[in-house]
Amino acid sequence: MRYLPLTPEDRAEMLARIGVASVDELFADIPADRRETALPRLALHKSELEVERVLARLAGQNVPAGSVPFFVGAGAYRHHVPATVDHLIQRSEFLTSYTPYQPEIAQGTLHYLFEFQTQVAELTAMEVANASMYDGSTAAAEAVLMAHRITRRRKAVLAGNLHPHYRATIETVSRYAADAVVALPPAPFGEEDLFTPIDDTVSCVVVQSPDVFGNLVDLKPIAEAAHKAGALLVAVFTEAVALGLIEPPGAQGADIVVGEGQSIGNALNFGGPYVGLFATRSKFVRQMPGRLAGETVDAEGRRGFVLTLSTREQHIRREKATSNICTNSGLCALAFTIHLTLLGKAGLTRLARANHAAACDLADRLAAVKGVSVINDTFFNEFTLRVPGSAADVVERLAAKGILAGVPYSRLAPQSGLDDLILVAATETTTQDDRVAYAAALKEVL
Repeated sequence: MRYLPLTPEDRAEMLARIGVASVDELFADIPADRRETALPRLALHKSELEVERVLARLAGQNVPAGSVPFFVGAGAYRHHVPATVDHLIQRSEFLTSYTPYQPEIAQGTLHYLFEFQTQVAELTAMEVANASMYDGSTAAAEAVLMAHRITRRRKAVLAGNLHPHYRATIETVSRYAADAVVALPPAPFGEEDLFTPIDDTVSCVVVQSPDVFGNLVDLKPIAEAAHKAGALLVAVFTEAVALGLIEPPGAQGADIVVGEGQSIGNALNFGGPYVGLFATRSKFVRQMPGRLAGETVDAEGRRGFVLTLSTREQHIRREKATSNICTNSGLCALAFTIHLTLLGKAGLTRLARANHAAACDLADRLAAVKGVSVINDTFFNEFTLRVPGSAADVVERLAAKGILAGVPYSRLAPQSGLDDLILVAATETTTQDDRVAYAAALKEVL
């Protein structure tokens, strides 16, 4: 079909029908300082061959993660993904399958979603998990909305050491729902006070562990304080591999556990797609967003799987829906499940220990560089490095030497005033030679 653009008269008629005077009014909810006022600096037209050449030149400016020593984390981690994972998820019955609304023809999809939920529930030590969400940050925002529904309160307290992207997502969703958010300032150098803001108006306290600076957080006293005030504890994580070694949030009193599952089975992929993990207590299941695959038997008594709680209901319930997220990251969830199945419980523990050992070795080497300090008392595979001067400048100088050294915290939170901090991650993919090279290059650039 030939593309027929709208005429000015067509546009005017459409705008009049919905009751606005101009296209700009459709974007009134976007703050003015966030809007582009001019066209992007791109050529108005080029041939297909010319576009391929331009994109190839742009791609050539990138440094692939596996081509140099790589220590970037801050919510997205480079782990080894077995070839088996990609081989299996690219089978056509998985790669092209659609939403399993008809269980009689979607038993395979429903079965792996059921297994995925089981794995997430066991990892987090919770009673029930859904069939995944978009990513960790939107799962966190959905957890806050869920806490509001359960407690019938409309205020959330966010730990200062929550990942800034997660905080921003929660604040965005809360702003348009007219909900209150108390976001504490970051506290990378000491324990933050999460207890004072908790009162009988708070629906939930959102705490990340390991937090954005890498610190492990004892959730038990926070959970006790929240429960005493009638609030819920929402526990967040960005590094799923950490759950192979640290005490799971459910065992520490969390009511809702959310996080990013990208670390298991899913490569970095230029920022996505990722897979959000969401688990809770059985008593809250009716308020849980997303879909839930359940186990049953058919008319002949044979084991089968169905959508016990389905996002289809969200369409029907409209403003009474528990979520506006109406799909799951199915293929990414399958990759997660395949990888975790290959690892098993013992394999995940060994992988977690390998990550922690690599990080400890790296922290010792970097802390030995004059003028540099590691600010953490505890960490898993990520820690925060304090350097003289601008961390962003140090990262750029190291990149020029072929070391992708981490993420300046100022990139995540430009107005925080913490311009001398670098978030550094070491996984099983970093070698001893990589870690030696990082320390040597850091010594040269300072």
